[in-house]
Formats: sequence, structure tokens, C-alpha cells
Amino acid sequence: MSRSAELWRFLEQLRIADLIDFVVVWAIIYGLLKLVRGTRAVQMAVGLLGVGLLYQVAVLLGLDTLQFVMRNTLLYFGFAILVIFAPEIRSALMRVGSNVGPFRFVHAKGSREAYDDLVLAAMTLSSRKIGALIVLERNVGLQNYIDTGVSLRAALSYDLLVTVFDPHTPLHDGAVIIRNYKIEGASCFLPLTLNPKLSKELGTRHRAAIGVTEDTDAAAIVVSEETGVISFVQNGEITRYLNSSSLRELIRNALEPQRSLLEAVRPTRTRRKAEAPPDASREQVSETFIK
Repeated sequence: MSRSAELWRFLEQLRIADLIDFVVVWAIIYGLLKLVRGTRAVQMAVGLLGVGLLYQVAVLLGLDTLQFVMRNTLLYFGFAILVIFAPEIRSALMRVGSNVGPFRFVHAKGSREAYDDLVLAAMTLSSRKIGALIVLERNVGLQNYIDTGVSLRAALSYDLLVTVFDPHTPLHDGAVIIRNYKIEGASCFLPLTLNPKLSKELGTRHRAAIGVTEDTDAAAIVVSEETGVISFVQNGEITRYLNSSSLRELIRNALEPQRSLLEAVRPTRTRRKAEAPPDASREQVSETFIK
């Protein structure tokens, strides 16, 4: 009875403000852990935690010299964290800010024609085994990367994309950055990813595409010069061996996330029509879904 009475008194003293305070702190910690998951920040955080544990061991065992060294070292840990985790902090702040406003591509006109030009250009370059790197700007501005290349500010078109990446032109070596259905820059330099777990098959183009999507919320289309394989990169994750339909779907999902979410939740007539009769073959079912 005494324990239940103490619990009841505790609940009476608990204020709504305390609950809100706890929920906000939990949300911040959860968001930070989600942002650094899968990045090099995890290993660095483990290393810093190990240093803190070493200091606690020195205190428990009475190791005065080690305590002196660790105590003076910990004074500079705040500056060390800012320097070491600068890319992760910058990326986290940009991703938090990108969730505030709508995507640039959502309500713009001509999205269907733009998707057709992007997919057709990628397929043409793939068939000719011409390397290409196309970056699609979303909420986070890429002006600092555009400034490293040649400013074009031209309307997005299939002919221009194929011409830019032609090996005989001076602008083919680098990335094309697209903003709001316009080619803002060509031959742009992008940061390379530092992920050591990537396959050795991925060259500089793929690493640059992964690097820019790690630092920003942009998406990227990559065409391999050696194999002609088409890849799509978003949030530092790469999807390879794409065809025209899968590439178009990934582009639309990246640039129109709200529309894709509504279609996933709400069943459409197209999906009901796509259901084939029991005696239909797999080829017929796949063809129906593609249509």
C-alpha cells in the first residue's frame, strides 16, 4: 500500500509541462541518433565515449597523473567535436531546414516533360556508354556547387543534356545541376563521399553523387562510362541497374514525395485494373503494371 501511495503522490506532482519537456528532449535525441545513423559520426562518438570512460576509470582507481592529463584534454573536447563533426552538423541542420518548406519541384509546370527528357537522356547516354552525372536540386540550395562550374541557366531538354555530356565537348567532365526544370550549371565539381564501405566498382562519378546527397537533400542520376549502368542516388544510398520505368518512378518519388505518399495510401483504379485473372502469365501481369 505504501508503494502505491507514493506512486500516486508522484503522479499528482507530475505536471503537464514535465511531460512536454520529456517528450521534446526524447524527440531531439531520437532525431540526432537518426541523423548520424550509418555515418562515420557513430564510430567517432564511440571513440569519444571511450575517452570519457577512461577518465572515470582513472578517477575510481585514483590515477592522479592520468586524471590531470584527461582533465586538461577534456577542456578542448567541445572545439574538437565541432571540428570533427562539422560535416555531420552541417548536413543535419540542412536536413532540418529542408523539412520546413515544400519541395521546389512539387507544383511546377511541365514535370512530365522534364521527367521524359531526363529518362530519355539517361537511356541514350547509357546505350552509347557515355558517362553522366545529373544532380537534381530540392530544398537545399546548390549554388556553391554551381559556382564551381560553368553557368548555363538554360531550359531543361533532352538535346542539351546529351550534348553537354558528349566526350568531345569541354563541359562533359563534371556534373550538371538542375534547379526548377532549368540547367543551372555544367562541369560542376562535387564533394566525394568518405564512406569506406563502398564497392570498388564505383568510380568518381558515383562517389561524387553519393557525396552530394550525403551533404544535401539533392538526388542524382549517374550513368557509368564503363558499363552504361544507370544508377539513382538519394540520401547517400545508391540504386543501380535501372531501366526507364524504374528510373522515372524514382525521380518522381524524389521530387514529388507528397504525391507518392498519397498514391501509396490511397488505392487507385489503375491498380485494380492491373490485377490479372488467375490464368494469366507472369509476363502479362508485369506488362500490365508497367502500363
